Amino acid sequence: MGTGDTNTAELRDFIRDIVRGDLEAGRAASVVTRFPPEPNGHLHIGHAKSICLNFGIAEEFGGRCHLRYDDTNPAKEEAEFIDAIAQDVRWLGFDWGEHRYFASDNFEQLYDWAVHLIEAGKAYIDDQSGDEIRANRGTLSEPGKNSPWRERTREENLDLFARMRAGEFDEGARVLRAKIDMGSGNINLRDPVLYRIVHAPHPRTGEDWHIYPTYDFAHGQSDAIEGVTHSLCTLEFADHRPLYDWLIDNLPVPARPRQYEFSRLNLSHTVLSKRRLIELVEGGHVEGWDDPRMPTLSGLRRRGYPPAAIRDFARRVGVTRSDNVVEMALLEHCARELMNKTAERRMAVLHPLKVVIENYPEGRWEDIEAINNPEDGRAGRRKVPFSRVIYIERDDFMKDPPRKFFRLAPGREVRLRYAYFITCREAVEDEAGDIVELRCTYDPQTRGGNAPDGRKVRGTIHWVSAQHAANAQVRLYDTLFSEVEPSTGDDFLAGLNPGSLDVLNGCKLEPALAHAAHGVPVQFERNGYFCLDETSTPERLVFNRTVPLRDSWAKIQARARG
Repeated sequence: MGTGDTNTAELRDFIRDIVRGDLEAGRAASVVTRFPPEPNGHLHIGHAKSICLNFGIAEEFGGRCHLRYDDTNPAKEEAEFIDAIAQDVRWLGFDWGEHRYFASDNFEQLYDWAVHLIEAGKAYIDDQSGDEIRANRGTLSEPGKNSPWRERTREENLDLFARMRAGEFDEGARVLRAKIDMGSGNINLRDPVLYRIVHAPHPRTGEDWHIYPTYDFAHGQSDAIEGVTHSLCTLEFADHRPLYDWLIDNLPVPARPRQYEFSRLNLSHTVLSKRRLIELVEGGHVEGWDDPRMPTLSGLRRRGYPPAAIRDFARRVGVTRSDNVVEMALLEHCARELMNKTAERRMAVLHPLKVVIENYPEGRWEDIEAINNPEDGRAGRRKVPFSRVIYIERDDFMKDPPRKFFRLAPGREVRLRYAYFITCREAVEDEAGDIVELRCTYDPQTRGGNAPDGRKVRGTIHWVSAQHAANAQVRLYDTLFSEVEPSTGDDFLAGLNPGSLDVLNGCKLEPALAHAAHGVPVQFERNGYFCLDETSTPERLVFNRTVPLRDSWAKIQARARG
């Protein structure tokens, strides 16, 4: 069911303390949690926190976690999202086994329980419009007003509810409301809507239903049907808990689940509102749900984030009752820290500058031995071809370098990583004065990057053999929004980062990268961590940068320490 992460046993937070206390006191014989997404979009990094919490607690305490789709809003739900959610949860490292459920599995039972409330005089059909219901609900300082239809007879309510189910009325014509207390200090208890009319085909039940339960009515009762013991929600549902409990207490449900709330994840430089993410997709501001700039799990997967790094991020963020904004730099740090240990190194030149080594024999090439991962001795070594013509990074040469520039310049000697010392003799310019080629010589006695006479060079640069290079497009991604905390209002699009994507064509890669595997991260030496994009083909290689090598989180932590 879980990931087998060894450090999960060390986790302590108030939710785990509650679960532990319930087990020790006998209030729960076992632990059953659930992850209940609505299939109206792709999951995002905030959902990952909930997934890790629900599945993690179930695993730690020897219980189980259900995947349950809250499919009660057919106008916005699609089968595509149902499949995408399952894929994301599995990719993150969790499995629900045989316990995959849908709220729609319970539609008949929920309808019967709604009838039970009507028969008990605890629910009624209201003919007010949505606007009228909202206007009469009152405020935090003023009580609501009773509906003029609140005292309908049981028989009339039952008849109208059955006719609503049969599809006799227009959308918005009537709703079923619980009869609780229009003067309650908790607005959620002021006769909340339990059912509304929706004439839309359902992805699973088709045209069978014309009425659908609200989240508040379906959620707790589905928990009870499934035997959920700990229903874990984010803090915005704390005010809904009295309604959750009222429905459980007033219905003949088979079990008594308990709801607990924790703070949702807020991540810097992005938005996690499903509504805003839908606007980004439908407005064409991103390629789609899996755009690597999106905070969706499909976007993070395509960008190259390892699932273990996301689980580590969720662990570090922790579970609290206080809302705060977590720096994107922490997520990047988790990915960088993991990939530094696991990703093999390769050389890639993103802004190529041609170098001709004039005293290297024409038509000859040789294999140079390179280390796959200096952090992992088991990763071994590889052969990299070297020849007379190579590419280096354009930024690794300056015609008139400043004092502390230690890379290549006219008359200066540098080390080619793993290979030889070279010295620049001439910079060839085109008619516009741009440098298009360097003419260099090499010292054949320095093979492997060391001089037998002991002389030292201060600069080491990476390179790719022109004869053997794989051509590729490389996409450099930055944060989707420029602001640390993007606006949540209707003007949120104004904060989009115009530099969130830089597409580089004609990049020159070490030939082994032509055979890179999807989903396997690799470090482009001195450039960052990359992965093969899902659109890549052998004829058209495309790589995405996951994160650069610089660790901004380490700097943030250093500043925080003083």
